[in-house]
Amino acid sequence: MLEITWLGHAAFQFRLETGEVILMDPWVEGNPKFPPHHQFHRVDAMLISHPHQDHIHGCIPLAKKFKPKTIAIFETALWLGSKGVENVSGMGKGGTQDVVAGVKASMTHAVHSAGVEDGGNIIYGGEPAGYVLTFPDHRALYFAGDTNVFSDMQLIEKLYRPELALLPIGDFYTMGPREAGLACRLLNPKKVIPMHFGTFPVLTGTPDALAAQLKDFPGTEVWALEPGKPVKW
Repeated sequence: MLEITWLGHAAFQFRLETGEVILMDPWVEGNPKFPPHHQFHRVDAMLISHPHQDHIHGCIPLAKKFKPKTIAIFETALWLGSKGVENVSGMGKGGTQDVVAGVKASMTHAVHSAGVEDGGNIIYGGEPAGYVLTFPDHRALYFAGDTNVFSDMQLIEKLYRPELALLPIGDFYTMGPREAGLACRLLNPKKVIPMHFGTFPVLTGTPDALAAQLKDFPGTEVWALEPGKPVKW
């Protein structure tokens, strides 16, 4: 059993039955949807999809406090190391590495951008990515990061068979509900958790709009979460 807590935008906390905590794209300070009551008491691993501020902003202070294993694409990992992140592990797309407690992370493609804002300049941060997390019970979860739909999502389905997909639906900066609906058809997950919507007015996609795209595709259930409210999977 995995406890999933949406922390607003694209930030998630996963707590394993054995107690270990994994964070995805932690954005805390400045995140309008971050649950104000949420506190971090333990962080064992963090995975970063790309180094935009709304995905990486909380990474450095959390890494310095808890010293978790921090996973990112190679160039972003180098940048994090230059900022004092100690236990950083860079990787490339198609690679797989151990995360914590028997969980493995496989890095996937994503269609987005990945510049790092540093001192008023934008520097190269590698490419954006997503992750498939495979758990000791052999279930797989796909965290897409920021992306549009792309045809190779069908390869993710064939390789990893994710039962749960976390997909952006906000539109404007990522795919909207129409594109996310097609992504579900390519990935064929049992459940999809919408993310990266509603944080700002421009992110207009909604879970209901995604559900409308899937009304003739009953194999995938739209699982809309509330920020700060844990659920079990």
